[in-house]
Amino acid sequence: MNRSYCLSNARIVLKDQILENGSLLIENGIISAINPAYVPEAENIDLQGGIVIPGLIDLHCDALEKEVEPRPKVHFPLNFACAQADKRNASNGITTVFHAISFANDEFGVRNNAFASSIVHEMRKWNASALVDNRIHCRYEVTDPTALNYLLELIERDAIDLVSIMDHSPGQGQFKDVAAFKDYLARSYKKTEAELDELIANKLAQSEGTMDRIRTLIEKAAARNIAIASHDDDTADKVHLLHGLGVKISEFPINLEAAQAAKAKGISTIFGAPNILRGKSQSGSMRALDAVVANVADCLCSDYHPASLLTAAFRLPEISSISLPEAIRLVTYNPAQAAGLADRGEIAIGKRADLVCVSNIQEQVQAQYVFSAGKPVYQAEFCYA
Repeated sequence: MNRSYCLSNARIVLKDQILENGSLLIENGIISAINPAYVPEAENIDLQGGIVIPGLIDLHCDALEKEVEPRPKVHFPLNFACAQADKRNASNGITTVFHAISFANDEFGVRNNAFASSIVHEMRKWNASALVDNRIHCRYEVTDPTALNYLLELIERDAIDLVSIMDHSPGQGQFKDVAAFKDYLARSYKKTEAELDELIANKLAQSEGTMDRIRTLIEKAAARNIAIASHDDDTADKVHLLHGLGVKISEFPINLEAAQAAKAKGISTIFGAPNILRGKSQSGSMRALDAVVANVADCLCSDYHPASLLTAAFRLPEISSISLPEAIRLVTYNPAQAAGLADRGEIAIGKRADLVCVSNIQEQVQAQYVFSAGKPVYQAEFCYA
């Protein structure tokens, strides 16, 4: 049985308001009371006016791939990488993370299908001992006909929690022309010109049958109630097509037109938190801040940088017109709703006690205490000047 805790003297960020000088009671892994009149035998943690928010929910995090392969062709043991990713997320207040694992055959290092499958299985194994709730987001590069059977097998094993459809062919989406595609691969994966030419030729040749593969994957995923996303949507027509196939989430819409089309269809949109902090997209796509201002951003994700998620949420009220509760919903309640996780994402009685107690250290927002399902999984004792 989990221990009981009372978080007192806190500013508690509820779904639509901030509760000043509030307290929370955590029992048996859930939030059992807000401002309880009576506190049974529970360990009291006086937060001295600190802010408490729900644990962050990250629907797209590529960082596990980087833990496995920090440099091209340099690989660490998978169980070691899973343990490091788990600790990193806990320290950044991310209590539910969807590790984005790409299935793109031999295009991008660890994104080889067999290797990607082994990462999925290793993280599933690690999750039995993990600090936070580690989930799997499988990304399918639709021009790879060999990946589908791997993904179908993982679906049958209940090893996937979210699946996304992506197409990195040059000329659309993230890569608006061949030059942009080549530049990205040459910088990130040290591909030679000959390797790039062969890769592009193969990708274009394998585009036949794409729609049949997409339909098959979505049908199998939907039958298991797995959330389905699209990636780098760049036109309203593409959004409408994918919506008709069953897509419920749009990751990183390229422009305002695509984001507005997604919102009109009731599709949840996701933008990158690093984009908020850097003030721009790494690929020249729409700024996440502009999406927030235009009210077409439902969720933020860490993308490739877990530490950015907490900071971006607290930065938004300073650089836009949205309130702190609205900003926190982008990284908690809204992602929970998009992924079908009704048991978390807000501070409310009966919800999972996934909580982050936040401190401001030298103008940097930091997680000081983190609870995952009522268990303290991270604590930092900062030195105050």
